[in-house]
Amino acid sequence: QVQLVESGGGLVQAGGSLRLSCVASEMRFGASAMGWYRQAPGKQRELVAKINSDRSTSYADSVKGRFTISRDNAKKTVYLQMNALRSEDTALYMCYADSPGATMLYWGLGTQVTVSS
Repeated sequence: QVQLVESGGGLVQAGGSLRLSCVASEMRFGASAMGWYRQAPGKQRELVAKINSDRSTSYADSVKGRFTISRDNAKKTVYLQMNALRSEDTALYMCYADSPGATMLYWGLGTQVTVSS
């Protein structure tokens, strides 16, 4: 059974940094696109960043220049380095996997990021 487990969230002051990690199991990690969504209370879920199997990346406009997504295929882990955090970055951050042949996305339970102003 595919599992995605996030970690690294927490409380940080505005301007600070956090690095989120998502470890995957029981899946073809190297062949999968991975990414991070976030959801804040009362707001729609937003795609924050995505990294494809060829390591090409894409970002939401709101995080470009501040967030960096990366992956370590040997560790089956995807990272989200978040710098210059703002209060509007406060949300539950969820990792997902788009695995070849799968009929749906796989999701983790999320890790909470809270940025105090």
